[in-house]
Amino acid sequence: MAKKTNAESTPAMELPAFCPHCHQSLNVYDPDGNRVWLRLVVSASGHRGELRLSPKDEGWERLSDVPLPEGTIVEDLACPHCQISIVDPASHCGQCGSLAARLMTFSQGKLRPLYICVKVGCPWRGLPKVEAPAIKVEVARQKAPEQDALLRIRNFSEVSYGFNREAALQEVSRCLNCKKPRCVAGCPVEIDIPGFIQHIGAGQFVEAARKIKETNALPAICGRVCPQEDQCEKACILGIKGEPVAIGKLERFAADFERETDAVSMPRKAPVTGFRVAVVGSGPGGLTLAADLAIKGHSVTVYESLHKPGGVLVYGIPEFRLPKAIVEAEINYLRRLGVKFEQNAIVGRLYTLDDLFAIGYQAIFLATGAGLPVFMGLPGENFCNILSANEYLTRINLMKAYAFPDYDTPAPRGRQVVVIGGGNVAMDCARTALRMGSRDVTVVYRRTKDEMPARVEEVVHAEEEGIRFRFLVNPIRCIGDDQRWVRQLECVQMKLGDLDASGRPRPIPIAGSNFLLEADMVVVAVGSGPNPALFAGARGLVRNERGYIQIYSPSGKTSIPGVWAGGDIVTGSATVISAMGAARKAAKDIQETFLQGKKD
Repeated sequence: MAKKTNAESTPAMELPAFCPHCHQSLNVYDPDGNRVWLRLVVSASGHRGELRLSPKDEGWERLSDVPLPEGTIVEDLACPHCQISIVDPASHCGQCGSLAARLMTFSQGKLRPLYICVKVGCPWRGLPKVEAPAIKVEVARQKAPEQDALLRIRNFSEVSYGFNREAALQEVSRCLNCKKPRCVAGCPVEIDIPGFIQHIGAGQFVEAARKIKETNALPAICGRVCPQEDQCEKACILGIKGEPVAIGKLERFAADFERETDAVSMPRKAPVTGFRVAVVGSGPGGLTLAADLAIKGHSVTVYESLHKPGGVLVYGIPEFRLPKAIVEAEINYLRRLGVKFEQNAIVGRLYTLDDLFAIGYQAIFLATGAGLPVFMGLPGENFCNILSANEYLTRINLMKAYAFPDYDTPAPRGRQVVVIGGGNVAMDCARTALRMGSRDVTVVYRRTKDEMPARVEEVVHAEEEGIRFRFLVNPIRCIGDDQRWVRQLECVQMKLGDLDASGRPRPIPIAGSNFLLEADMVVVAVGSGPNPALFAGARGLVRNERGYIQIYSPSGKTSIPGVWAGGDIVTGSATVISAMGAARKAAKDIQETFLQGKKD
């Protein structure tokens, strides 16, 4: 018998193996070599004989009494017991496209199909795509370990520890490698999700991070705070009958691995163009556009009104959800790309847009977000210890009031705290209040849990931590004591009516259902508006009826030539990734039109 060895790398096949027709074992034990072979009948070049295969890490080792030159496509493979062919005419090799033969193996307590290629020398074995959904959907979605709820409510350390190597590899095994991946279309920045997942599956974790960074400069941030369940994961095919692939957690894993192993490298930049771009606001939109255009060779300066860059990433999102060291690392990546940052620079006060053009910038991108606090206009809303979510989170996060007196920012406190709202900001406020020592924290929301805009994970974490929810409840009056400190909220029960403009059922007050809710601190988290400071230095900048910047193209062109805008300053309060998506469109338009000297 001629002996051949193939040295290509492929994972080992699971044994034992059985015929799919007669169910007899296809294994044979060789006592001389102390190994188990897979025994089949092979037909090739007019000859018929026995074939033995032994899977190795580097490929197949085979023994046969029939000549089998490399590259030969055998005519048939059959069971040595029943002599029935096991070649499946409807199945093809996942590597070379040749026909595949079907075996049965015992895996995870069940008999499962396994296919091998009929081309001599091809190392592939696995599942054709037509079979993969039926098998892979049974693998459970991996859950990242987290801090215990009873421990984490007294610290500001990150709640989720993220995937380890084993969990990441198990999770990527669930991906179906769809021919037309809908997950990419569900991502506002169009990350090559199948591409980076395949890199993780191959153990190429750094390459996975670099694949993500081709379209997303902030993967460690997005992997933590993006609402994947409403975007990429919502489009995942696995989600139709089960749970989708944990795309966000895999993105975080790749980005964290790259950073923690000191493997962050700079992409190749285009030659210096001489063009200068000013970015107003250093939140996710501003950072994304700055990175995209810096790689193109342009000089980019980011103007930030606060003393630290990062925008909502540093003043709005708490440490336990997004550690500031992560934000700082992502910003340092931009610095290494050549992006300059000007802090304590309020555009609209210190500089006007005309001033920026006079300095020499050829393009300006406005990404100031929506940071103006919004209140409800309730009677008594000006009592002491009633705060906007903006003020409360900025004090705790950016100004580090949680570390008082090490930092000299006094922290608003209350024993019985009520947070008004149902979004991510409301969850952040409620969970922060708990960590600041509040005995009882209640979230009141005028619709039901199903209509809450907050991420599912944040609501689950809040419930685990003991935060109470009062649904279909709306405050109508604040009640204070004789020192004008808030003591109670008068609320009314609601019921759901017809759909409103947002597509959600409109809440309707129930007459006579008023009741009092005890509260010595109230945080109003019902949205935010555009900061008027910018508009004081932006003559000719048209705003819409809601006060946000009016844009005149999908790329964010404004009423002022050479000025683009994107993110919350255009749409109102939205998500980190949606602002990044708008910034990428603006960057592409700036690159292709204005900076190339074309006429608008």
